[in-house]
Amino acid sequence: MKNYKILSFLVLWTVSFTVWGQAINISGKVEDEQGNPLKGAHVYVKSDQFSTSDIKGNYRLQVPSHTSIILTVEHIGFSVDSKSIITTDEDIVVDFKLKTIKEKVIPEIVFKGARKKSADITMHPIDMKNLDNTPTLSGGVEEILNTVFVSTASELSSFYRVRGGNYDENLVYINGVEIYKPLSVRSGQQEGMSIINPDMVSTVNFSAGGFESRYGDKMSSVLDIAYRKPKKFETKLEASLLGGGTTFGFADKKNKFSGILGARYRNTDLILNTFDGDTDFNPEYFDVQTFLQYTWAPKWKLSFLGNYASNEYKMVPKKREVEFGTLHQPIKLNVAYNGNEKDTYKTANGTLSLEFKPTDNLAFNLDGYAFHSKEHEYFDISAGYMLQEADHNTGDFLPSFNSGGQINHGRNNLDMLVLGTQLKSKYNLNINSALEAGFQYQHEDIRNLKNEWQLIDSAGYSIPRPILPPGDLDESDLILLHHVSANNKLLSNRINGYLQYSTKFLWNTSRVLINAGVRATYWDFNGETNFSPRAQIALKPDWKIDMLFRFATGFYYQPPFYKEAMRLDGILNDKIKSQRSIHFILGNDFEFKMLNKHPFKLTTEIYYKKLDDLIPYFLDNVRVIYTGENNSKGYAYGIDARLNGEFVSGAESWLSVSYGKTEENIDGRGYIPRPTDPRLKVGLFFQDYMKNYPRFKANVNLVYASGLPNGAPLYSDPYDYQTTLSDYKRADVGLTYVFVDQKKNKARIGTGWERFKELSLGLEIFNVFNVRNTISNEWIRDINSTSYYAVPNKLTGRFFNVKLNVKL
Repeated sequence: MKNYKILSFLVLWTVSFTVWGQAINISGKVEDEQGNPLKGAHVYVKSDQFSTSDIKGNYRLQVPSHTSIILTVEHIGFSVDSKSIITTDEDIVVDFKLKTIKEKVIPEIVFKGARKKSADITMHPIDMKNLDNTPTLSGGVEEILNTVFVSTASELSSFYRVRGGNYDENLVYINGVEIYKPLSVRSGQQEGMSIINPDMVSTVNFSAGGFESRYGDKMSSVLDIAYRKPKKFETKLEASLLGGGTTFGFADKKNKFSGILGARYRNTDLILNTFDGDTDFNPEYFDVQTFLQYTWAPKWKLSFLGNYASNEYKMVPKKREVEFGTLHQPIKLNVAYNGNEKDTYKTANGTLSLEFKPTDNLAFNLDGYAFHSKEHEYFDISAGYMLQEADHNTGDFLPSFNSGGQINHGRNNLDMLVLGTQLKSKYNLNINSALEAGFQYQHEDIRNLKNEWQLIDSAGYSIPRPILPPGDLDESDLILLHHVSANNKLLSNRINGYLQYSTKFLWNTSRVLINAGVRATYWDFNGETNFSPRAQIALKPDWKIDMLFRFATGFYYQPPFYKEAMRLDGILNDKIKSQRSIHFILGNDFEFKMLNKHPFKLTTEIYYKKLDDLIPYFLDNVRVIYTGENNSKGYAYGIDARLNGEFVSGAESWLSVSYGKTEENIDGRGYIPRPTDPRLKVGLFFQDYMKNYPRFKANVNLVYASGLPNGAPLYSDPYDYQTTLSDYKRADVGLTYVFVDQKKNKARIGTGWERFKELSLGLEIFNVFNVRNTISNEWIRDINSTSYYAVPNKLTGRFFNVKLNVKL
């Protein structure tokens, strides 16, 4: 309760400093070429600064003073017109005369600016400005998504869950090419950094379901990332207690050749030391990425995207002491370890893209891509443990005979090579309709040498053991709790393609957008072919209130990858089929003004997903272990709501609330929650700066989520384990002092600071209230009671980080 009071005070403290920047009024009249006033013209600077002309053609809106803006006006049936304006302290009058166009253009169905980076009506954009001062441990964009659309697995990981799906059900694209991750990662501390370098990103779009046919074949979501094209030489440096990075950008004088290069280094030893127990860590992560573009002719463009990452994780556990159980039956676990773990993950991605645009209405994109991952997991860790129960009178933990030990052994090597090519085209049938098509061929060469086992001993008995009458001698052989041994080689080919049609038109005075398409996939390993019809429709009524209605549906097959096709014993199942999810999503966007006429937007989505041919799985930290059999079916439903707006100019904030449920029926035994059953989640992202001291900025990330199903011990019967983990509660705060920026804190000439475009120093406070969240359980067996004890594995504690950002 004390934590919640502090949390409420923190939010109220931040809100108390919310202010409004100085603004002036821009007004004027919108007319046609004959001087007739135009009603309903959309006049805007950006999505949160707009006005609509009245019956006399008059408009009025507020904009910041002493800045450069572009004022744009749009109206159905007329050409778009824009004017560049430099504002002062005085109000401005700007009139427009719009030209009639021969072919009638239907304006965008969505709110102007809100989705201008993606035509997919299910996509939600993330403003990159919000990432600049956001505290993050994974170094990517996933943590800011955690306050809106997704639930992350761990603050150290870029894995996330969407609407009850697991971590493998999400598509990630960078510059139109699907990105793969290492397959062997079992914990966030092994993963290192997100593959997405936020300093190189131009746009971020996210769909939580119902996405178009041009996107691939996963059951949950799409994260679509585009890297940016620099227009001149630029340099950005970042340094913190966890590591640092540098980014360089350049462009020639004619802007034909440009490129951006980013390199990052990270060592999370300091944050890992906030874990429970005494362990020596030596985690080192490094990556380098580049994006180059060359336009040698107006119709031709060549680009290259490359990435290399090296993650090395070394761990030597020593001892651990954990208190768990209930208030009436507290239990204490003491563990002493011997051994170590050494893991390496080296990955390389490369994409060469050729763009050809013979006419304004026709475009082709040809991509050739490759992904290579070499993964090694070597560990030999033995442990001796003792379980102690507390004395009910004194509360002291008493000596116990509930002791035992275990040995974990692993020699796992995986070499994965993915090669492919894809051709995409788009043809504008007319100014309001387009036809898109694509074809992709992919070859996969995966080699996995796996030897992993666990031996458990309790009071001198190997577990599992036969139950014998008292006094009988146990002469059975030593049995391992689990053992996976495999030497798999998988050579396979995939072919897929899509065709989709989109159009927008007027229905009376309402605007309508329709997108319909179909995907087809084939995998020669199991000889399976799937067809996935998908459709989206958006309706924008001509009402006084600004509303948009959306509906999306479709079939989303997920052809198995290597992990899904492997049974628990390590043998590949060549009869494995694609999992299928049928989406039904109804959404609404409502824009309005409140708090002194500042714009806000409420986005709501209701969803239902019918799930068939599911492959049951176990969760081991962030690792998903599949059973390799399509013996389950299920469903997922829920509602997501998000309210966002700018309490201060240029600082977007939002509050999101979600409720969802997903269950499955394995072998017809009845429905039980899936391991990623989401239930309730609340997220808050709040930004602010002080009115009288705008150099000081603050933002707060707050997340509360219901506990996931406790899951079951690996390779056990999930129907026997139906409890849940503790609720997830976390607050991160970022405080930044801005010395120089290009907005309100420009450097004065002659002071020496003018050489910097941006210079800031930040303090990041992770897990402000030191809530020790639980990510999974370690299962300890007591031979005397033949029962399992669920020992919680805790996540990171409170940590302070100092970060310096420099942009030249």
